[in-house]
Amino acid sequence: MRFVRLFVAALVAAAATLVATTGTASAASVTATFTKPQDWGSGFEGKYTITNGTSSALNGWTVAFDLPAGFSVTTSWDAVMTRSGQHYTFTNPGWAPTLAAGASTSFGFNGSPGNFGAPVNCTINGASCSGGTTNPGAPGTPGTPTVTGTSNSSISLSWSASSGTVTGYRVYEGSAAQATVTGTSATIGSLGTCTTHTYTVKAYNSAGESAASGSVTATTSGCTNPPPGGSGAPYLYLGWGNPPSPNTVMSATGIKWFTMAFVLSGGGCTPAWDGTRPLTGGVDASTIAQIKAAGGDVVPSFGGWSGNKLGPNCSTPQALAGAYQQVISAYNLKAIDIDIENSDEFENEAVQDRILNALKIVKQNNPGIKTIVTFGTGTSGPTYYGTRLINQAAALGANIDVFTIMPFDFGGGANMYQNTVNAAEGLKNALKSAFGWSDATAYAHMGISGMNGLSDQQENTTPAIWTQIRDWAKSKGLARLAFWSVNRDRGCPGGGVQSNCSGIAQSDWQFTSITAGF
Repeated sequence: MRFVRLFVAALVAAAATLVATTGTASAASVTATFTKPQDWGSGFEGKYTITNGTSSALNGWTVAFDLPAGFSVTTSWDAVMTRSGQHYTFTNPGWAPTLAAGASTSFGFNGSPGNFGAPVNCTINGASCSGGTTNPGAPGTPGTPTVTGTSNSSISLSWSASSGTVTGYRVYEGSAAQATVTGTSATIGSLGTCTTHTYTVKAYNSAGESAASGSVTATTSGCTNPPPGGSGAPYLYLGWGNPPSPNTVMSATGIKWFTMAFVLSGGGCTPAWDGTRPLTGGVDASTIAQIKAAGGDVVPSFGGWSGNKLGPNCSTPQALAGAYQQVISAYNLKAIDIDIENSDEFENEAVQDRILNALKIVKQNNPGIKTIVTFGTGTSGPTYYGTRLINQAAALGANIDVFTIMPFDFGGGANMYQNTVNAAEGLKNALKSAFGWSDATAYAHMGISGMNGLSDQQENTTPAIWTQIRDWAKSKGLARLAFWSVNRDRGCPGGGVQSNCSGIAQSDWQFTSITAGF
């Protein structure tokens, strides 16, 4: 959301060489070696030693592997562990954010039962733990699949071929193979109507399987309405960063909602896209029509970091509510997002109160509409002005549906997953204190809006970390997941902070695809 900062950061970043650690090329000489110090029959101890064989410091690491059915990890140390079925992911602890060139570190775990051999399909930062393919002699990693078609009961995929000798390909949903084919396309059938599925592809031959491809998420057809309220809705900004066609992104990822940035003041208390483009009849209206025609919907976002905003320009809550209403009526909206982050709104208490009272009026005049406020955070939760916003929302009876934090540009350092979770838990505690809610109710009124790839402060949210964040948000029942932005959801490893790519190695629309799984 902070596009002026992006340009400043990009100029600074241009003076330095940035080394991406998430792509297979840069991670080729980073290895993770498994040993088994102990096996006592009913259990075992496992250990991974990570060696940075590159000439640059490694800014964070992620080791992932699968255990055979019947085996599990019971405890771990010196790493942060998450689990999805038989797939385990370990990331560096917060107290060890970097690994120097030529250095090694290790983490360990206990597992059950005993008589264990070794984990399989091990990767480090998305590349093989051995520095080559996942299993010696196995094929290379297939290309990230794209969605080529959907029906009420099936999803069709295609992908680019793997290198090496290939016997066939397996399409996975989680740890379960859903299709096995010899070519580079597959149709997965017998699915439910209007159900969402996330797939990866692995190539195999007699030596074993490749590493998993990037993931793609798609929804079968037959939905009577898009998901309510834009629960997973990344930001799309038409005024900057080579904006992509929403139809292309929707077809490739299964995403249904976009947060459209930004509605500003076109002069006084009159709303306009980016403060300069007409509210209706222009490119923004045309894009929204395309999204709706494809079965999706939008959440317009008012505010952002830069520009002339409506909050300070509308003199009363009633006038501000009227400006919001113009946009609601123009697009028959189900939700609006108030991105309140710059000092002219966020750190202006009179404007904060004006926005909250205006949203109270909006809720009264538009039964069923969802109101969202989005604001910055510290690593442990809302800052003074964020806490004030929450407390005032309670005191004024503003009836806000979702309080969304932006966990980036907040000094997050290397462990963006854990710091995001910590910030979200701080938000939960602030909501419980202000409203007297239970944990579950507080989570249900929360959202996370991240920044894919490199942030202005060089915090690196990789696709693997964003998947962890998404899965945590799903597990807690959060109401919203977004990121800045679809424009940047393209790879440019070592490119620094850019308007049209993430600054890291990734597949096009990979973060959007992950978000669609929310």
